[in-house]
Amino acid sequence: MTTRFHISGMVHVNINVSNFDRSRTFYEALGFKLVWRVPETNSVEVAAAVGMPPYRVRGGLMALDGAAHPVVIDLLEWETPRDPAPPYAHLYHYGLARLALSTTDMNADLATLSEMGVELIGPPARVVIDGQPSGGRFVCFKDPDGTILELVEAMDLTMLTTRPSGPAT
Repeated sequence: MTTRFHISGMVHVNINVSNFDRSRTFYEALGFKLVWRVPETNSVEVAAAVGMPPYRVRGGLMALDGAAHPVVIDLLEWETPRDPAPPYAHLYHYGLARLALSTTDMNADLATLSEMGVELIGPPARVVIDGQPSGGRFVCFKDPDGTILELVEAMDLTMLTTRPSGPAT
């Protein structure tokens, strides 16, 4: 089968939170800016399209300020219905596991995370692609609700998109 979709980019990543105001403050510290408040309710058709009963939500779209390419998160606090179950506790759970963001100053960002009292999942490590160090480091940490985020030092990703393709091993 040679059918291919016509996807041209990514629109946003949805992050469900327990407290919109607290999480908004946290993501603003990471460099995101609120660009649109989502309606608290929506039509029956919209609710059905996302597989939900009629709902109430607090949230908004937040864009990474100054990003070279648009990076948008949809930060949502579901009021009704509401599920207090925590997000994935680890990275090996099925589904979207983490959001990786690039940084131009890992040391400064690590200091800021420390000042904010954010606990790192582990110490920073060096990125290795095809057995070769890329020069960049990465570190994982959690947002106020436990959603796993990652900071990756700015690196040239063309080595991923231009390497010879072949069967994955």
